[in-house]
Amino acid sequence: MAHAVSTPAEAHGGHCAGHGGGHHDEHHDQESMKMFGFWLFLITDVILFGTLFATFVVLRLNTDGGPTGAELLEMNGIIISTFILLTSSFTSGIAVLEMNKGNKRGLIFWLAITALLGAAFIFLEVTEFMHLVHEGANIGTSAYWSAFYVLVGTHGLHVSVGLVWMIALMLQLGRRGITPVTKRKVGIISLYWHFLDVVWIFVFTIVYLMGVM
Repeated sequence: MAHAVSTPAEAHGGHCAGHGGGHHDEHHDQESMKMFGFWLFLITDVILFGTLFATFVVLRLNTDGGPTGAELLEMNGIIISTFILLTSSFTSGIAVLEMNKGNKRGLIFWLAITALLGAAFIFLEVTEFMHLVHEGANIGTSAYWSAFYVLVGTHGLHVSVGLVWMIALMLQLGRRGITPVTKRKVGIISLYWHFLDVVWIFVFTIVYLMGVM
């Protein structure tokens, strides 16, 4: 009976193939763990914002005789800010579509548009805070304004972190292009941005619409 004999080259090739497959599986597992870690982060953020919303609702009438939201909040600027942030969610979705097409330039372009819209949102929010402070409503004026600044400011801080994150990702995409790692990062920043939009809808409804009614 004839026996098949493996040549050294075949044995080496089989070893390399096994090693390559193991390396690929290990990389896939690392990416999955990083994605799982991001979802855990989002869950903790949901708990954080849930606590801040509950605190605001409890303290919304405690103005200590000072100015109320109905007196000072200017809805025209808030509506513009809301439109800007919702538009940025749309542009971040277009960026993901361009990434799935393999279009690096289109991906970076739409991420840049998203970042510009996010920066405009932050600018308007800072302008609003400066106006409120000028009108005598700072974070120490009353429990209502303390809860207002902490809730709205925490959301603004998250948007600012997202902006820095997005700019760093654009630089990385410019150097490395679209890879499995950068695809995962783009997917995460897009989810994060959509999450901030959902939170802002609650802020707009509970803080601003209820505040002026």
